Amino acid sequence: MTKFLSFLFLLIIVFNSYAQTIYTQADVDVCNSKFNLAVDQKLSSLPINQVIIEIGKSFLGTDYVANTLEVGEEEKLVVNLTGLDCYIFLETSLVFARCIKAGKTTFKDYQKELTNIRYRDGKLNEYPSRLHYFSDWIFDMNKRGIGKDITKEIGGKRYVKKINFMSTHVDSYKQLKENQKFVKEISNIERQISTRKYFYIPQEEIASVEDKIQSGDIIGITTNVEGLDIAHTGIAIRMDDGRIHFLHAPIVGKKVQITEIPLTDYIKGNKKQTGVMVLRINSIN
Repeated sequence: MTKFLSFLFLLIIVFNSYAQTIYTQADVDVCNSKFNLAVDQKLSSLPINQVIIEIGKSFLGTDYVANTLEVGEEEKLVVNLTGLDCYIFLETSLVFARCIKAGKTTFKDYQKELTNIRYRDGKLNEYPSRLHYFSDWIFDMNKRGIGKDITKEIGGKRYVKKINFMSTHVDSYKQLKENQKFVKEISNIERQISTRKYFYIPQEEIASVEDKIQSGDIIGITTNVEGLDIAHTGIAIRMDDGRIHFLHAPIVGKKVQITEIPLTDYIKGNKKQTGVMVLRINSIN
């Protein structure tokens, strides 16, 4: 029976891959369960930041799975709700929240909103149309009014860095290794990112602005890794101790969790993490 179900899921993946979307029945089931949860808990009546938190918490204990978007030869919409990396986790929580607040709660609605959030200007074209760099994702969300980059207004300092990690590590990206055109397009995107005015809250100053960060804010953790803007992502959550903690998918071998220590201490514990960028999601009227 187990082998039959695995074979059936494989057939579903293959079939749906021809329709520009890759998913399994398990993903459909998880999607429907989250929308049912929203009805049971009347989430649509809550502010969107609280909906993000409740959906995020519903994924606690889900396995971290890396590279789930790197499927097939062509860029297609990949839905994976059974294993999440740090970006897919926060993306998933945001997509569900926006669907719930908009009253659009079918699997097709989810796919449409996922495309809107994952790709530049909400349009899936080819591999470079995906928002690979998180600072670029923040820029795009801010530009389109989906969220607001509040980093500067809560005390952020200029974040100046040359971004070129993907174009200088081509061998780490299957699509770039096989397509020189994509390398050129990614290089152009990196140059655009590098010329923008970004801000970040330095590691040692996060505690002093904690009262200005809300549960449900999207957090991008900046890094000192050469050529890279942000190395980890998650969701701010204020706990019973009154401090901002971090709701996230940590690393391979771990599960979606809330940090036991506040965000500022979590970041201080990693020498490659230098600070945070903060995006506040706008309400849907």
